Amino acid sequence: MSIPAELFYTAEHEWVDHPAAGRARVGITDFAATALGDVVFVDLPPIGATLVAGAPCGEIESTKSVSEIFAPVSGTVVEVNRRVVDAPEVVNEDPYGEGWLFAVDVAPPVPSLLDATGYAALPDVTT
Repeated sequence: MSIPAELFYTAEHEWVDHPAAGRARVGITDFAATALGDVVFVDLPPIGATLVAGAPCGEIESTKSVSEIFAPVSGTVVEVNRRVVDAPEVVNEDPYGEGWLFAVDVAPPVPSLLDATGYAALPDVTT
């Protein structure tokens, strides 16, 4: 299981890059993608949507279940990854690269997020 050191994480298994830099990309972790199984549908927030950190903002459906996507930061959605909408399996194949979900113009304050070490230490990630 991959946990890139340069990203930040939530306990709900989302990742965010550069949350304090203004614009940030968001996705789900390798752990989440593996636990979900084969992703078959992704419902992302629309461009212009206002997100609140910790609130649901979309869904990912797999052959096993449907899971909510939670916003790791507050802000406005400025881009969605059409590739994962058109080819959801990309989330499984490359969750930290081509499988990113959406980009947000981050609004302060930035919530406390986990670094890679903190995320790896979560009980369900380590089991």
